[in-house]
Amino acid sequence: MPKTTTKLRWGVLGAAKINDRLLPAFRQSAHADLRAIASRSQEKAEAAARAAGVPTAHASYEALLDDPEIDVVYIPLPNTLHAEWTRRAAERGKHVLCEKPLTPTAAEAKELIAFCAARKVLLMDGFMWPHHPRTARLRKFLDDGGIGKVERVTGAFTFPLRPLEPSNIRLRSDLAGGSLLDVGCYPVFGIRWAFGAEPVRAWATARYQHGVDVEMSGLVWLADGRVGAFDCGFTMPVRPWLEIAGTEGVVNVPDLWVPGPRATYTVRREGRPEEEVVVEGEDQIVHMLDDFSRAVLFGEPVRPGPDEAVKTLRVLDALARSAREGREATV
Repeated sequence: MPKTTTKLRWGVLGAAKINDRLLPAFRQSAHADLRAIASRSQEKAEAAARAAGVPTAHASYEALLDDPEIDVVYIPLPNTLHAEWTRRAAERGKHVLCEKPLTPTAAEAKELIAFCAARKVLLMDGFMWPHHPRTARLRKFLDDGGIGKVERVTGAFTFPLRPLEPSNIRLRSDLAGGSLLDVGCYPVFGIRWAFGAEPVRAWATARYQHGVDVEMSGLVWLADGRVGAFDCGFTMPVRPWLEIAGTEGVVNVPDLWVPGPRATYTVRREGRPEEEVVVEGEDQIVHMLDDFSRAVLFGEPVRPGPDEAVKTLRVLDALARSAREGREATV
């Protein structure tokens, strides 16, 4: 069958809110065919499947994993359940696209990646922004020296979570909640990506509520002294951006993490008019589904590879430790 018509059969574990954005993307995907949704009750599963136009509803996660008609599963469950259900999927030979963060800690992620590799199933961390064509275009621009050497990267991801009630899974410490893992992972990954190098030290300060951080600000240092800065949280307006400052100019990327149909970035260089680069009509979720599907179908590399999750989580671990202990931490 030609590549353009080959599709993998996907299933989703759970009826999480993210499915509202994910499910429409399956309808546009060239290589991902959503065939089943699972929930903890038949009624809920059937309602979700019916609303999405999906043919099969399973009354348990196990039932979906046992379904021989499913090749790949997407896991949008709470953070502490990612490793458990990824392992169960891998044991049944299912490939896994797991919602970020892959696990709450780097050590858990490293073990999980090894587990999947031993069972010869592919695993990808569910960050969407690396799959957007704008990201590839910006990567080439930076690699070609568009703003010289990258010297400083600053980013943010905040949104207002109201009310800050402990019933929300983002605020439950037993489910590895908190703004660092929920949204701080984006600018931290973005800092690593823009530098193309790994932080070695970290410092952070945070405000806590219900046993989790509801906002955090931090700094990370590379071995050569270059600095990245970020903030994240549930207490401010939506701020989803990254600034990359180089020796010869500055790039500002608005809405980097969740861009709309018109994705842009601007470039400012001394003595030259500001430039705006526009990438229109692309859906990063569709690209993510197709990128992972092609890796399974045609042996293309998983990009970003799951090792990127470990590298980001090492920085997140250090930032969390720094904020709790009130001192700088080694990554």
